[in-house]
Amino acid sequence: MEPIGFHSILILLGVAVVLVALFRYMRLPQILAYLCAGIVVGPYGMGWIPDLEGTRTLAEFGLVFLMFTVGLEFSLPRLVAMKAMVFGLGGAQVLISSLVFGFVAWLFGVSPGGAIVIGGMLAMSSTAIVMKLLTEQLEQNSRHGHHAISMLLFQDLIVVPFLIFIPALGGNMDQSVWVSLGWALLKSVLVLVGIFIAGRWLLRPFFHEVASAKLREYFMLAVLLLTLTAAWITEMAGLSLALGAFLAGMMMGETEYRHQVEGDILPFRDILLGLFFITIGMMLNLGAMRELWPGVLLCVVVIVVFKTLLILGLGKLFAMETGVALRTGLVMSQVGEFAFALLLSASQFDLFSEAVSQIVLASVILSMMAAPLIVRYNGYLAKRWVPGYTHAREGNLDAIRAEAVVANKHVIICGYGRSGQNLAWMLEQEGIPNLALDLDPVRVRDARDAGKSVVYGDVARRDVLEAAGLHRATALAISFYNTPAALKILEVTRHVRPDMPVIVRTMDDVDLERLKAAGATEVVPESLEGSLMMGSHLLLLMGVPVSRIVRHVRDVRTDRYRMLRGFFHGEDVDEGRDPSAYQERLHSISLPAGAYAVGRLISELHLEEAGVNVNAVRRGGIRGPEPSPETKLAAGDVLVLYGAPDALEQAEKILLEG
Repeated sequence: MEPIGFHSILILLGVAVVLVALFRYMRLPQILAYLCAGIVVGPYGMGWIPDLEGTRTLAEFGLVFLMFTVGLEFSLPRLVAMKAMVFGLGGAQVLISSLVFGFVAWLFGVSPGGAIVIGGMLAMSSTAIVMKLLTEQLEQNSRHGHHAISMLLFQDLIVVPFLIFIPALGGNMDQSVWVSLGWALLKSVLVLVGIFIAGRWLLRPFFHEVASAKLREYFMLAVLLLTLTAAWITEMAGLSLALGAFLAGMMMGETEYRHQVEGDILPFRDILLGLFFITIGMMLNLGAMRELWPGVLLCVVVIVVFKTLLILGLGKLFAMETGVALRTGLVMSQVGEFAFALLLSASQFDLFSEAVSQIVLASVILSMMAAPLIVRYNGYLAKRWVPGYTHAREGNLDAIRAEAVVANKHVIICGYGRSGQNLAWMLEQEGIPNLALDLDPVRVRDARDAGKSVVYGDVARRDVLEAAGLHRATALAISFYNTPAALKILEVTRHVRPDMPVIVRTMDDVDLERLKAAGATEVVPESLEGSLMMGSHLLLLMGVPVSRIVRHVRDVRTDRYRMLRGFFHGEDVDEGRDPSAYQERLHSISLPAGAYAVGRLISELHLEEAGVNVNAVRRGGIRGPEPSPETKLAAGDVLVLYGAPDALEQAEKILLEG
């Protein structure tokens, strides 16, 4: 196997970094950036990296970790809870799509085995793209979002049988296809049972011993060993590497070490998956596209239109509203990353010709590139194409108005999760009317059955808030922490009711000032309030009088959490958050004997003009909080400064150099 040169790796990484940054700026999925990087650097693009066997090996490793992640996140209880939509809607969509696309491929001269694989490839949708876009658009809990997620769950599951059958379809068989498929299925069952038995009896004790060593590197090596061993076993059995990785992920997902594995394996997975998609992009022959592009464009249009109409029809059979069914179809109309997994496995067995492979590959890539645009405007298209959909939404607004008509001077609670329910309970104890809005239909149904004043509605929409009685309400509370959604709600609320108090819940202080500027009356950072409560209980246990504890808490809140928001960040900025998100922080500077500030008053340094406050001065082991401007600094003093990073850097130069 010809090795990949060091210069090739540098080129690959450089192009990938530039394109990922560009696609992130355009708010497009990273998968598309990796595919484009492969197209650019590959043998059919700029030709900077030849088509080496080593790159294919990297792609296989990426596929292994893709399937390991799918297995790790596989949830049997979730599957059972959504079984009607998962197996009903999802199963019907995959079955019909596979049969139709496979039949069309067979009509165009593709072998039966290759047609089966093509049908399975084109039936899949992109979990990564759909979930990212739905989450960004706050549609993951909408009705069409729930239906799309159900179908994606089934596709994650059904890719495994395809991976089992591909080696049988591509073998040099004297028997019929059905006999070979049956033999492959029997062999797979035996391997699955063997791996599960070994995993159930050996995996938990083994990882218990590994975890007891408390060495992160040791744990990561054990996870890699498990994944690659399971993949090797299935390959030796004549099956695929990806199948073994999926089984390994499923077994680890059943243990208490699942979350640790997710955290440790994430860097390897993301890097190898990036290489996997880059390698797929390198397979696209741009030269051949000059002749094949009309057929490719026709295939993309047919795929998107057929899958949209199919899901629309199936949605009607499953009693969906026409608009909801259409939006689900638009969201699921693209082809997904599992198509690449099947293509990579099928290419090892020459199940179809190079021309067919190029047409299918280009169609998949183009459909994925069109997906962000289609998903982003799925609501707009549904309103344009389904006139009754607007009336259906009006019906939902009528239900909200009917619930709010009896309410006057009430509190609107946005979100009815744990915090929203606690807030509603406190308001009920005081006899204050309230109306909660939530996008979880199961939660809304259960709460209404219990007699609670809860309705289904998207609080980020102005018509929903107005239907909930925004003009008559006395206050509004945003009980979930989602800054983009909160900003939308604040914009609507301040336009309609600029005088109404609005309370916003956040996880921490990152967006506190931003939310205040958008019109929030109060912002409650959950982590900071939690630290206040912990400190209060600790001081109480230490014998500090209650009156002093209350005063401390009041001072911190009055100062807008300044004392708690200013903390020493160090190198680990809140577990991977963007460091620039924190605009102000604490920073300590020690004054050596020759520093400019030694012998000068704090007021003489004009640090306030640089945007920095002196929070405290420690001298001789004694810390003096909030020192006077007339404090004269001495050599060895440690100043605790508070300000933005660039202001702190400027202040340090003033203190040390003048």
